[in-house]
Amino acid sequence: MSTHTNHAAVSHLEQVEAPGHMLTKAAARTLAVLRYATGFVFLWAFADKLFGLGYATPSARAWINGGSPTKGFLNSVDVGPLQGFFHTIAGTWYANWFFMLGLLGIGIALIAGVGTRIAAVSGALMMAFMWLAEFPIAQHTAAGAPSGSSNPLTDYHVVYAIVMVVIALTYAGQTWGLGKLWAKLPFVQRNRWLI
Repeated sequence: MSTHTNHAAVSHLEQVEAPGHMLTKAAARTLAVLRYATGFVFLWAFADKLFGLGYATPSARAWINGGSPTKGFLNSVDVGPLQGFFHTIAGTWYANWFFMLGLLGIGIALIAGVGTRIAAVSGALMMAFMWLAEFPIAQHTAAGAPSGSSNPLTDYHVVYAIVMVVIALTYAGQTWGLGKLWAKLPFVQRNRWLI
């Protein structure tokens, strides 16, 4: 099969409605719901840290009130080989901005169903750093107390990363999303990694 034929086949899969050879309509809709739910997790975390909605972030520590979206979490890292690194970047302007822009961008991409490949890579990278910060492999903290880890390898960070990869690889943005329209844009057609 020639390179042109391979590209045409991949391009065709990116533009067809998900049901067919790959998925049933029910599976495509379920993946769309999973995409919305995962996107909402990221958008909610962004909004809570930005405005201090009183769930994970009290109003007094909201970013718009001078709080830091990363300082509390990263300063509390007390396990793993990267403790010092995480303490060093806790509350820095660049850690705050990258984290918040990541939450917002990943959330919007997943909800809209566009740029799901970028969202999957970015989200998996964010989840990998958060996994390293919580370092579930450790049974004890640096002070010797139990870490509270219930599973040394697979925690919610790993599950979220896998979910985002599944969303991207199954073109879940095409069902109840803007994925089909996005894939037809000329700059996306020239840069397939933007799907």
